[in-house]
Parts: sequence; C-alpha cells; structure tokens
Amino acid sequence: MTVDAALYQLEPVYAAKFKESEARDIVQAVLKRRLAGVAYHADTTSTWAREIADEIKQALKEKDWQRYKYIVHVVIGEQKGEGIKVACRCFWDSNTDGFAKATFQSRSVFAVASVYGVYLY
Repeated sequence: MTVDAALYQLEPVYAAKFKESEARDIVQAVLKRRLAGVAYHADTTSTWAREIADEIKQALKEKDWQRYKYIVHVVIGEQKGEGIKVACRCFWDSNTDGFAKATFQSRSVFAVASVYGVYLY
C-alpha cells in the first residue's frame, strides 16, 4: 500500500504559492474594467460589489493555485472627497497564505477590493 504524499503536504511548493502581485493585477484590472465611466447610484452598488467580487474570485480560480480558498471583499462608495478607512485582521500562516488589494477612483465612485488566499492543509 502506497501513501500519496500530496495528501499530507503541509505547504505548497514555491511555484504554486499564492502570488500577491498577480492577484493585485487581477483585482486592479477587474475594478478598472467594471467601474470606469460609471456614475454612483446607491441602488446598484451592492449588485456591482457582488458581481465584482464574483468576477475576481473566478479569475483567481483560473490561476489554478491548488488547495487555496479565496475570500474577496469589495467596498464601493460615492466619491465626495471624504476619506475612508478599511481595516481587517486575520489569523493565518504567513508562509502559505497571501493577501492583495487594489483601489479604484473616478469622479463619481471609489472602490477598495481585498483578496485573501488561504491555503488548505
């Protein structure tokens, strides 16, 4: 009887780790594509945020970083020149898990999207 070593792998090989720069590029591209040229409307922003989060998550899945689960958080608001602070706290393994974020601003809308890649042991 042989034991499959991949079942007991505690860390991804270096080439298969969550790559923050690639994730950030995906997030930035989706935000720009979806929000460039749109005007803020309170009734549609929750739908936009959900659709953008789903699109980002799907693009991350296509990267095929095996054994990773993704958490995508999108905040969209009206651009009125006021500030906003977004914070998060997580307990994770810094050797395997990763984080990326990107922002978008136009005359009407701002958005902050955060992505967490959590490795499943």
